[in-house]
Amino acid sequence: MKIQRIDHVAVIVNNLPAAKGFFLDFGLEVKGEWEMEGDLMGYAVGLNDAKVACVGLGTPGGQTWIELIKFYNPLDEKDIQRPFANSLGIRHIAFTVEDIEAVVAKLKEKGTEIFTEIQQYEESYKLCYVRGPEGIILELAEEIK
Repeated sequence: MKIQRIDHVAVIVNNLPAAKGFFLDFGLEVKGEWEMEGDLMGYAVGLNDAKVACVGLGTPGGQTWIELIKFYNPLDEKDIQRPFANSLGIRHIAFTVEDIEAVVAKLKEKGTEIFTEIQQYEESYKLCYVRGPEGIILELAEEIK
């Protein structure tokens, strides 16, 4: 038995167009869009009468996706969470980028919250954390060569 790769990470959102736009502005590309409902969908996610819209996004030429999912049914009873970086659970998605200064400047122009300025970690990486719509946190890392 061997694990081949991480296939995708699912991010549940209320505003699918805003989340999709954020990731497109960041530089990902749409790999697919679809809707699902019915018995198989409900069985797969453990919810009754589930109906969703999905957008799969990935890096150009990459295999791993981020899957943005909007549940039309059933609705979540809670409001959007804005967790801190130390909140329990999956907290951020990390991307290695080229020219972190240019990426951060582009995201700032689009109104993205930059909640840590670019910092250098030893002699290996420049790092920055940004928050997109609905509390989505990205860690940006540029390898220092």
